[in-house]
Amino acid sequence: MNDQKFEVWAPDAHAVQVQLGPRRLELTARDDGWWELPASVPPAGADGIDYGFIVDGSGPFADPRARRQPGGVHALSRTFDSAEHIWQDTDWTGRQLAGAIIYELHVGTFTPEGTFEAAASRLDHLKSIGVDFVELLPVNAFNGTHNWGYDGVLWYAVHEGYGGPAAYQSFVDACHRHGIGVIQDVVYNHLGPSGNYLPRYGPYLSEAAENTWGSSLNLDGPHSDPVRRYILDNALMWLGDYHVDGLRLDAVHALRDTSATHLLEQLATEVGALSAAIGRPLTLIAESDLNDPRLITPREANGYGLDAQWSDDFHHAVHVALTGETAGYYADFEPLDALAKVITHGFFHDGTYSSFRERTHGRRIDRERMPTWRLVVASQNHDQIGNRAIGDRLSAQLDVGQLAIAATLTLLGPYTPMLFMGEEWGATTPWQFFTSHPEPELGTATATGRINEFARMGWDPQIVPDPQDPATFERSKLNWSESSETEHGRLLGFYRDLAVLRRSYPDITDPRFDQIAVEFDAADGWLRLRRGGTQILINFGERSVHVPASGGEVVLSFATGPDAVQGRLPDALTLAPHSVVVLA
Repeated sequence: MNDQKFEVWAPDAHAVQVQLGPRRLELTARDDGWWELPASVPPAGADGIDYGFIVDGSGPFADPRARRQPGGVHALSRTFDSAEHIWQDTDWTGRQLAGAIIYELHVGTFTPEGTFEAAASRLDHLKSIGVDFVELLPVNAFNGTHNWGYDGVLWYAVHEGYGGPAAYQSFVDACHRHGIGVIQDVVYNHLGPSGNYLPRYGPYLSEAAENTWGSSLNLDGPHSDPVRRYILDNALMWLGDYHVDGLRLDAVHALRDTSATHLLEQLATEVGALSAAIGRPLTLIAESDLNDPRLITPREANGYGLDAQWSDDFHHAVHVALTGETAGYYADFEPLDALAKVITHGFFHDGTYSSFRERTHGRRIDRERMPTWRLVVASQNHDQIGNRAIGDRLSAQLDVGQLAIAATLTLLGPYTPMLFMGEEWGATTPWQFFTSHPEPELGTATATGRINEFARMGWDPQIVPDPQDPATFERSKLNWSESSETEHGRLLGFYRDLAVLRRSYPDITDPRFDQIAVEFDAADGWLRLRRGGTQILINFGERSVHVPASGGEVVLSFATGPDAVQGRLPDALTLAPHSVVVLA
């Protein structure tokens, strides 16, 4: 390990010290608001040095850029040299997002052990269902032992309970060895409620703007340049020091930035420069509630230059078509009109009135120029499951044929598909909202706020599990033994067949909107999706129906019952209830 430098940005401080064991050493102020220790400190063994900063007599506090927090976010930081890792991925050239399959997972509930090492042991399984990218929910340091990750307060540190930064590097290495890229979910729009000492150092937060989760970051006020640098350097750390292949940017609509160059555009510019320097693709995916294609329009066309964004409209349309739920934000997505529009236009709300928002929402996608892969879609994800009252998956409401329909629309539809851990075998374990705040009052406030969130969706607050109850976390862990049970195993085999089909027929990954056509009959409950010369026939209903089909060989089929195809007419197939057929 190299000699350690200690420096921190604290522009308004009068005195800053660093705590090193029993010693407190004075830092020297620079003209740019940074404080530094004049001399480097020799390394103190292989496990690093514990340290913290004292600002105007208060502290010690964790380093805002700490790479390790072995004692938790309220404790001292520990040095970590990412260059110590001997990477094994020198032959890894990266993956492009176009044509890829993403698999979203939470490290703490993906396996019984809840560690990076245990997750790496399941990579062969992910390869078997065609996964190209693993997308990890946030792994930054948060207060407590278990959490979704969105309450992070030290963005540069990797949660110790998962194995810490060294284990993270080994996990990325293992993914690349299996030919799988890594996308890291990062949160730059807010910080968690406990352990956020950034305001002790400087104006990291904006007093003028708040979002749903608290104070926004200071992206455009006085002293905002170093705050923006804090975010940009964090993004480059994951992509550079940890060899990650992409970032999923949480809730970018909550970023409050009136600068001439928006933070997202600046991020895209710097990530593009890093990609050119290291010679592999680096992907930026936004989660956005805006339905605004400017996010994914290239910078040379006056967009922000991000690579892709989530489209929740796809999820809502599929969910309503299969479950019939129309409460809350599902109200506008009555089948099958909404599903047909989403498949052919990308967004449902593209300048249309949203009854949930009570206003016009969204903007049209330029379908002549925009490739379809720039939209990332899912029939299930951490938000849409975890933000239900009891965290129930589609498997709690649908039979195996309906789950196969959801899989087909996601994996054979025109957009970049994302699977949520366990959906490939129809996992029955819920994925609930869980926290482990050590402060009782914070735990109570979180539980109360959770119940209030569900009021508008019409869900019974009496059934909402306590996020602080350890059983809520334990219930959310995958039960891998299910995957070998009869119906679960049949569905898993279908997911594997869908992955093979994606690689066998170029029509399925064709990113042109003009190669998509949809016909449907809402009364009879069928839909036909054409991708070039490939036809996907779906019967949503509970009785057999005749679905128009212009010839072609059946290359894949699935139904709740034994046979999806019950008969063939000159210009149609008779499909069983809750079934799907692919013709090529």
